[in-house]
Amino acid sequence: MAVLIACLSTLSSGLFIAWPSPFIVKITQDKDNYAISEYQASYFTIWINVGITVFSPFFTIFSIPDIIGRKRTLLLSAFPHVSAWLMKAFSGNVYVLNLARFIAGLGDAIIFASLPAYIGETTTPKVRGVWGNSLICSLFLGQFLMNVIGAYCSVQHTSFICLTVPVIFLVSFLKMPESPYFYLMKGREGEAKSALQRLRGTNAVDGELMKLKVALARQMSENGTWKDLIMIRSNRRALAAAVFLRVSQVTAGFYVFASYTQFIFEKSGGNVSSEVSSIIYIGLSFVLFSVGAYFSDKFGRQKSYMISLSLSSAVLFLEAVYFYIDAKHSELNMESIKWFPLAGMLVYIIFSSFGVGIIPTLMLGELFSASVKSKGVGVVTTLFGLFLFVGNYIFYLINSYTGLYGPFLLFGCCTVISAIVTNFIVPETKGKSLEEIQQILKGKKAAII
Repeated sequence: MAVLIACLSTLSSGLFIAWPSPFIVKITQDKDNYAISEYQASYFTIWINVGITVFSPFFTIFSIPDIIGRKRTLLLSAFPHVSAWLMKAFSGNVYVLNLARFIAGLGDAIIFASLPAYIGETTTPKVRGVWGNSLICSLFLGQFLMNVIGAYCSVQHTSFICLTVPVIFLVSFLKMPESPYFYLMKGREGEAKSALQRLRGTNAVDGELMKLKVALARQMSENGTWKDLIMIRSNRRALAAAVFLRVSQVTAGFYVFASYTQFIFEKSGGNVSSEVSSIIYIGLSFVLFSVGAYFSDKFGRQKSYMISLSLSSAVLFLEAVYFYIDAKHSELNMESIKWFPLAGMLVYIIFSSFGVGIIPTLMLGELFSASVKSKGVGVVTTLFGLFLFVGNYIFYLINSYTGLYGPFLLFGCCTVISAIVTNFIVPETKGKSLEEIQQILKGKKAAII
């Protein structure tokens, strides 16, 4: 329950991520209420990522989740999200809409800085792979709801509907327990035990509490400075793996497609309307990502990610070939295969559901030692926002010059490279405790505590 309620924050984030999907098209076509061109509207996909990039360093430098706790930090995300929805509801000015997206990026920076740690620290190794997937599932549920609501409602009505999500999250999550790790970091053992009892549903937690104390004491014996993040081998390997996972996820087009879903289907001119295509695409995404964790737990994180990248790259290349023929060879009749862009994107989601889509977020809460977790997650989140900004901008820029085949070809090439690199940089964390993962990163056998 703690994880699911916490993930209402990413449900709200998913609504913001997918907001450009229906409304780039709607706003640019609505000349009565908006004087916004397609080029101006394309920046809607960018400003939220600018917000993540700008605000994440603040939470990193000052280690806010380590000072006030994972729970309190996560609660703060509701305030910028509420503000952003109100701005969208009451203004049609392009600058105000961009400012709202920027402020929403503050909420996302808070979420990505604290939620992976909260999930990683409150769940047991046995279920972390499954419940850790709740973050990405709720993100896609939010994207699905936005494509459905946005297909039938105006900007204002959509904003009022979505406003309820961060409000419900704020009220509900106030009653949830804090991470036991945070309490132990602060020397508040009694509160750590109480939180652990609530999370496990039993009073018999002394054994687990002792294991957490020993593991945390060892991890906190490392000073946790910025220098330690680079100089200590396990921290350096964790940072390299986490950054690679996030960057490869962006360069595989995963998040970019979420922002441009309806735009892609509108430009591809398929037999199914762009609104319905988007609903099918995001709806299938939510269903598949809900069960994708089972396969990543069955095959292991590393192998699942490598296979997922390899298969996804094949689909991206096929989509690029289709769009190239459609753009450059008008003499060929493509009517009989107009269904291919939608079918290809659905296959892409199937292949990414057990790897590309879930593992970078899941492993972010697993990789870092407690002494540097806030700093490590903050660095990764900042770079994630930066690459999302670049990825979204490059997609629209290349599409403007080449058509859709250009960005799909680029993402396909990047994904092939990522599949190869995965074997050398991503450790296997399946079924491991957080302390065992640290021992693996140090190049040792997992310690039994």
